[in-house]
Amino acid sequence: MSLLIGFLGGAFGGLVGLGGGTVMIPLMVGVLGLSQHKAHGTSLVAVFFTGLVGALTYGLQGSLDPKAAFFLALTAILTARLGARYAHGLPERELKRAFGWFLMAVSLLLLLRPHLAPMGLVQGELLEDLTLLLAGAFTGFLSGMMGVGGGTIMVPAMVLLLGMPQHTAQGTSLLAMVPASLVGAYTHLRLGNVDRALALGLVPGVLAGTFFGGELAHFLPEGALRLVFAAVLLWTGWRYVRPSGGKR
Repeated sequence: MSLLIGFLGGAFGGLVGLGGGTVMIPLMVGVLGLSQHKAHGTSLVAVFFTGLVGALTYGLQGSLDPKAAFFLALTAILTARLGARYAHGLPERELKRAFGWFLMAVSLLLLLRPHLAPMGLVQGELLEDLTLLLAGAFTGFLSGMMGVGGGTIMVPAMVLLLGMPQHTAQGTSLLAMVPASLVGAYTHLRLGNVDRALALGLVPGVLAGTFFGGELAHFLPEGALRLVFAAVLLWTGWRYVRPSGGKR
């Protein structure tokens, strides 16, 4: 079952260019009955391997900015640990609601993605580096807390603020999240929030699913896929946010 959940998370993530955590966490909680805390920690283990393979793939295509990834990772490493500890201290109901709001925000960003154009609002090397450090700090905390990769936040920031091409931004965010997700996963592991046996099954499933989803995306209309996936995320997020959803 863990292999199947990993495959589904990777496949849906590959189809619309999102990390598998947004799919894997609700499945681990709903199907396997994991606590919200353990689902977040276990998901981050898979995120590490997805980021590693994804960054390598983008790097081979030349869609990578190592310097930008370094600055993003510099602060993300520090805040990922804080995010994991913050999640550990939250009651189950509160963590579920926070994850629900996060899913709803991701769905809106997913719908807005085609309208993002490189704008380069931040000019000058020093300001660009500071922007990357701030973006890394925010997404690192969010990643450690929510158990997902930070590409949803980092990619729009790099495209809009730094004027970076979409593909380069995606590859760079994947590379930046490799060390950050490792730190977050290790922190969750020490706090007892990682199901090791489940994580071992998720990783190969996610990698295979991501490849399958990426290939399938070339044959399916992206606009329709994005709408369907955004609707699923909104529905799932609403189930977490509503008062009755928090009691589950």
